[in-house]
Amino acid sequence: MCGIFGIVGHEDAARLTYFGLYALQHRGQESAGIAAWNEEDGSCHLHAGMGLVPDVFHEEDLRHLDGTTAVGHVRYSTTGKPQLRNAQPLLVRVRNGMQIALAHNGNLTNAAELRRELENDGCIFQTTIDSEIFVHLIARALSGTSLEEAIVTACRRVEGAYSLLIMSEGRIYAIRDPHGFHPLGMARMGDAWVFASET
Repeated sequence: MCGIFGIVGHEDAARLTYFGLYALQHRGQESAGIAAWNEEDGSCHLHAGMGLVPDVFHEEDLRHLDGTTAVGHVRYSTTGKPQLRNAQPLLVRVRNGMQIALAHNGNLTNAAELRRELENDGCIFQTTIDSEIFVHLIARALSGTSLEEAIVTACRRVEGAYSLLIMSEGRIYAIRDPHGFHPLGMARMGDAWVFASET
């Protein structure tokens, strides 16, 4: 079990994500991370570390994560070892320099099979967690299609119970598995939209 939190359309998105993760701390005490989209430089910035939310983030870290969109994650190991490289959100560059930050809660029951297939096709994995499978499936599906369509294509390949927050270019895509086993709440806060793995 992990905790995920995201907000889009708020001037202090990273700080609110910090408080959201703090409230979700019981869902994972191994690592914490926040990725924020900065409109001014058109890029995503990430800060993650091992330990509890208040130990990983300090005021200077939150100031570095400026922007109106952010996603965060607190981790409890279900797959992969407790290591910094397995902390989320995962931040990657895909086609044409597009950045994607992905926060995942859940388990993929066909992870071993998909990982073997992707590695046989030349994909290089940086982590030992099943969440990275989403990243590779999305990146492969992006050829000649939109990010939304690539996410749908990737989700059709995986099996299991999960919820996802995917941030790219100031947008958040909130996804649950077809059966909705893992919770993912959505709410308004003024003009902002907020997503969390608990209400």
